[in-house]
Amino acid sequence: MTDVVVVESPAKAKTINKYLGDNFIVLASFGHVRDLPPKDGSVRPDENFAMDWQTDERGARQMATIAKAVKSASTLYLATDPDREGEAISWHVRAALEEKNLLRGKTVQRVTFNEITKSAVQTAMANPRALDQPLIDAYMARRALDYLVGFTLSPVLWRKLPGSRSAGRVQSVALRLICEREAEIEVFRSREYWSVAGAFATGADAAFSARLTHLEGRKLEQFDLDTEEKAHAARDLVAATRFSVRSVERRKARRNPSAPFTTSTLQQEASRKIGMSAQTTMRTAQQLYEGVDLGGETVGLITYMRTDGVTMAAEAIGAIRGMISESYGAAYLPDKPRAYSSKAKNAQEAHEAIRPTDVTRTPEAMARHLSGEQLRLYDLIWKRAVASQMQSAELDQVVVDISEPSNRTVLRANGSIIAFDGFLRLYSEGRDDSKADDDESRMLPAMKEGEALHGKGAEATQHFTQPPPRYSEASLVKRMEEIGIGRPSTYASILGVLRERNYVRLDSRRFIPEDRGRLVTAFLTSFFERYVDTDFTATLEEQLDDISDGRADWHDVMAAFWRDFSNAVAQTKDLKISDVIDALDEDLGSHFFPAREDGGDPRQCTACGTGRLGLRLGKFGAFIGCSNYPSCQFTRRLVAEDGAEGETLKEGMKTLGQDPATGEEVTVRRGPYGLYIQRGEADPENKKIKPKRTTIPKGLEGDKLTLDQALGLLSLPRKLGPHPETGEMIEAGLGRFGPYVKMGAIFGTLDADDDVLTVGLNRAVDSLAKKLASIRNLGAHPKDKEAVMVRKGRFGPYVQHGQMIANLPKGQEMDEVTLEEAVSLLNEKGKPLKSKGKTTRKTTAKAASKTSASTGDETGPSEKAGAAAKRKAPAKKAAGKTSAKTTTKASAKTTGKTAAIATGKKTAAKKDTGEAPAKRTPRKTSASSRDASAEPESESGS
Repeated sequence: MTDVVVVESPAKAKTINKYLGDNFIVLASFGHVRDLPPKDGSVRPDENFAMDWQTDERGARQMATIAKAVKSASTLYLATDPDREGEAISWHVRAALEEKNLLRGKTVQRVTFNEITKSAVQTAMANPRALDQPLIDAYMARRALDYLVGFTLSPVLWRKLPGSRSAGRVQSVALRLICEREAEIEVFRSREYWSVAGAFATGADAAFSARLTHLEGRKLEQFDLDTEEKAHAARDLVAATRFSVRSVERRKARRNPSAPFTTSTLQQEASRKIGMSAQTTMRTAQQLYEGVDLGGETVGLITYMRTDGVTMAAEAIGAIRGMISESYGAAYLPDKPRAYSSKAKNAQEAHEAIRPTDVTRTPEAMARHLSGEQLRLYDLIWKRAVASQMQSAELDQVVVDISEPSNRTVLRANGSIIAFDGFLRLYSEGRDDSKADDDESRMLPAMKEGEALHGKGAEATQHFTQPPPRYSEASLVKRMEEIGIGRPSTYASILGVLRERNYVRLDSRRFIPEDRGRLVTAFLTSFFERYVDTDFTATLEEQLDDISDGRADWHDVMAAFWRDFSNAVAQTKDLKISDVIDALDEDLGSHFFPAREDGGDPRQCTACGTGRLGLRLGKFGAFIGCSNYPSCQFTRRLVAEDGAEGETLKEGMKTLGQDPATGEEVTVRRGPYGLYIQRGEADPENKKIKPKRTTIPKGLEGDKLTLDQALGLLSLPRKLGPHPETGEMIEAGLGRFGPYVKMGAIFGTLDADDDVLTVGLNRAVDSLAKKLASIRNLGAHPKDKEAVMVRKGRFGPYVQHGQMIANLPKGQEMDEVTLEEAVSLLNEKGKPLKSKGKTTRKTTAKAASKTSASTGDETGPSEKAGAAAKRKAPAKKAAGKTSAKTTTKASAKTTGKTAAIATGKKTAAKKDTGEAPAKRTPRKTSASSRDASAEPESESGS
C-alpha cells in the first residue's frame, strides 16, 4: 500500500517523487483547490462569518485524482508550502476529502520543508505534525476581510464613481501612497541655492578641492547663498584669500554587510540592481525554489521565497563560512557567525531567509543550467547570502578644515579610501537613485596642521531643490513594509492590480498615478478615510498576526471590523452624485486646473471663453466640462478606457477648425465604436446625404489631433504614384483593419510604425511585394473585363474572378495556369466566396427556429426559451454536479439569446449605462496562482 503526498506544483511533485521512491505517490493540487464563489453572499457576517467554498473545473479534476489515490492509501501527507497560504491549501484538501468520507480510518499528517533537496524532504517526512489551526484561522480572516472589503466597497465605487474598477484593503492604501507622493510633487516649489568650492594645492603640488562651510564667522545654511550676487561675492572672497590647514581628522569606519534576502528585500534589490519587476522576481524565484535539471536530477537551488525571516540554518551558515575561508581566505571570515534580526514592522520570522540550498553551487557553475533571468536572480541571492557572513569593509576617512588666519572663512575637504574591502569584494547593495557618494572614492593628499596652501581659484555652482522622487517598485515595497501594510508575498500582485486597473502607470520605472486612480483615492479619502488610512491598515495586519499566533479569535476580529465598516458603507446609501462631484472637484481642483502662467483663471473655458470648467461625471466616467453646456460642448478627457489607447474624448465633441476648401467644420467625435473625425453636419432634410467621416488610426490621440492631420485622414485614400514595374497607380488608405496600400485589387498591410499620411512610394512597393509573391494577375475576364487572379490559399492555389473562386487541379502550379484555363475552371467549378456574417446569421436563425419549435413556444422565443430551458434543469443540488449545473445554465442562456437574434427582438439585458447592477460578478482568475484570486482584490499570503 502506497502513501499519498500532496504538494502544490507538478514540478515539485515530480522532484519529490524521485526523492521518496515507489512507496509514495506524490500529486499536485495546482495551488488552491477551492475558493470563495465570486458573488454576493459567499461570506455571511450574520452567520458568524460562515463561508461558502466552491471547486472550479481544474480543482475538481485535481481533487478527483487525489481522491482516487487516497482510497488505497493508509496515510495522507499534506506537503504544501510552509506559509499561511500553504497551510490553507492543505486544509482545503483535507476538508474536500472529508466531505467525500474518504479519510475515515486514515492518518493525515502535515509536513513542511524550506528547501527541495533530498535530505530536507526526507527529514520533513520523518517529522510530521498536525495542521496549524491558528494559521488556518488567520487565512480565513484575511480571506474574509479581502472579500468583504472588495465586494462591499467596489459596488459603491461603481454606483457613485462610474468608470472606477475596484477597491481593496491594501490595494487602495498603496494607491493612496502613490497619489499623495504625486500631490507632493505638484505643490513642490523649487528653491534656488548656490555652493562655493575652492581649488587648492599643497607644497608638493597635489591638487584637491574644498567646499565653503563658514562665511564671515557664521556657518552657512543651505539657502544662505540664494542669489547669484551673494554666491559670486563669496567666490571672489575665497579666490582672493590665502588659506592654510586648520585641522586634519583621521578616523576608521566600518561598513557591515546586509542580512540575507527576505521576500521584500529581494524584490527591492532585484528592481534596483537588475531591473526586474516584483512579479517577474517572484515567478523566477518560484522556478529556482521548485528546482532545475542538473544532470538528469531536478534540484531546488534556493530556499522558500515567501519569508520575512533573516536567519539561516546553522548548517547553511557553517557551509558558507567554510566556502568563504577556502575561496577568499581567513581575513574575510569573521571570528564568529553573524546574527541578524528583522527591523520590518509585523515581521514573521517563522522561516529562513532566502539562501542557496547548496553554497557550492556557484552562479558560474549553474550558468549552463539556467535561463538569463534565473541566472541573474540566483547570482543575486547567492552573493547576498555569502556576503552576509563575510568580514566588514574598513574605510580610512579624512576630514580637512582649511581657513584664513582669522578663522572667519572656513572650507572643508572630505575623502576616504577603502582600507579593506571585506564583503564588498563580493557584493555591494544597490542604490535607488544610482548615485554614488563621491567622498567614498576620493583621496586627499597628505597634509598637516598649519601647512600653507596655494589657491588655484574658486567657482560658484547653482543648485535647485528637487521634489521628492516618485515611488519605484523597490521604494514602494520598502515603504509598505516599513508601515506594516500587506505582506511580502502579496506586494507583487497588489502592484500588478493597480496597473491592470489603469490606476497607475510605470514611466522610467517610476509609478505615476492616472487620473482614474486619483479620482478613486480622492473618493475613498473623502468618504472612507479610515479604511485607506495606513495606521488603521497596519493595526489590522497586527490583529491578523495575533490570530496566526493564537492570541486572538478570528471571529471577534472580523465582528469588530465589520460593525464599523458596514456602518460606514450604509452612510453612503443616500450619497448624491453631486456630493461626490463637489468633494472630488475641491480635492483635485489644483491638479486638474493648475495655475496659469499669465495669472488668468485656470477654470475659464478655452472654447467659449465665458463658461467655467469643472469636474463632471458621465456614464463612462469622469471628465472636464463647461458650465455653459449644452451651448458649449467642450470636454476634456480624464480617464483612458481599456483597450482604447489614444481615445481621449469622453463625451460630446471637439472642434479642430474649418476645412479651407469647403469651409465646413472639422470635429473629433465619439461614436459607439470609438473616436472618429467628421467634416460638416448631416443634412436634416435629406438624411441620405452623409457628412464625410473617417476613423482615427491607432497611435494618434483624439485630443492631440491637429486640423492638418484630420484633413489628411479625411482625404484618404491618397495617390502615391505608379508602380515602377507594372505602371499601376498605388494608393494609401485607412481600412477596417488599419492602414493599407493598394494597387488595383491587391492590398498590402502597413506596420504600426507606418504613418498612412506620410508613407512613401518605396515603402508601399515593399509592402505590396509580399502580396505580389502570392498573387498573379492573369488578365481581364472576357465578359466584364474585371481582373482574373491566381492566389495562394490555405489549401492550395486557386483562381478568382470577383466573388467567384475555383481551386487549381492538384499538382498544377500558380505559374503554369493561363487566363483561358482559369476562365474554364471558373465556369466549370466556380463557387461564390462564403460570407461569414451571412452564414452566421442564417445558421443562428435556423438553430433558434428549432429551439423554439422544440419548446412549443407560441408567444415568442426571446421571452420563453430561457424559461423552458430552466424548467428542464434539475432542481436537486448535489455535490460534485457543478459541471452539469453550469452546462444547464449556459444552455438556457444560449437558447434565449439565440432565439432573440432569430426574431430580431431586443434581449432583456440592459445596456451599460455606467451605473452598477444590483449584483456585479467580477471575473475569476486562476486559483493555481498564489498571488491571484477572485476580484475585486485578494491579498491572501504569508
